[in-house]
Amino acid sequence: MAASNFLQEMRSVGERLLLKLQRLPQAEPVEIVAFSVILLFTATVVLLLVVACSCCCAQPRGRKAQVRPVTPP
Repeated sequence: MAASNFLQEMRSVGERLLLKLQRLPQAEPVEIVAFSVILLFTATVVLLLVVACSCCCAQPRGRKAQVRPVTPP
């Protein structure tokens, strides 16, 4: 039941976003700038998540080399 609610919510968000995109050419400049900032922020967060997951999760963890203290000569 929770999955169907989640899917309905995502569909609703997608429809609102599509409606906003369709009305964007007639919007005032302030609305266009605000929408662009929100879109840029969302894209940045998604990009950072993808980069973080590809760096941390994709590579298998090998043996870690032990570090020894430097002894003065």
